[in-house]
Amino acid sequence: MSRIGKRPVELPSGVEANIDGQRIEVKGPKGSRSFQATDDVTLAVEDNAVTVTPRGSSKRARQQWGMARTNIANLVQGVTIGFKKELEITGVGYRAQIQGNVLKLNLGLSHDVDFEVPEGVTVTVPKPTDIIVEGINEQHVGQVAANIRDWRRPEPYKGKGIRYKGEFIFRKEGKKK
Repeated sequence: MSRIGKRPVELPSGVEANIDGQRIEVKGPKGSRSFQATDDVTLAVEDNAVTVTPRGSSKRARQQWGMARTNIANLVQGVTIGFKKELEITGVGYRAQIQGNVLKLNLGLSHDVDFEVPEGVTVTVPKPTDIIVEGINEQHVGQVAANIRDWRRPEPYKGKGIRYKGEFIFRKEGKKK
């Protein structure tokens, strides 16, 4: 039995869920998102909560049970609270600034990097060394944060680069005479 799948997904006030066959659409204060479940599970809205139950006892049905419940919980969290990734820039002269829909990064390259922010994701720069990526889709937020980080990953000798807030960088010892 799936311990995750057994728990219903509570719908907070201001959030409504509509089920049309295997498709569920969740609307909330931050927007609307939908999820298409496989035919291995059954979706139902009861008592202001969404329940997911497997159809049969096959291995695939049990796998999809927990996965579908987690995806629906992410939809609910996305339309109420949203998702957020925080990045830190470390290095002398490394900085970021936002100009309209373009994130300008100075990362010690021969040119400045202009990163076009995709739709559905909000990027803010409270300080020149901090970047906050927010949105209602967890996958898009994580992908945009990873794309920004790929411009200058943290290196192990001095720790310079773009890292996630709280990320530990394994440091190496430099050359010795």
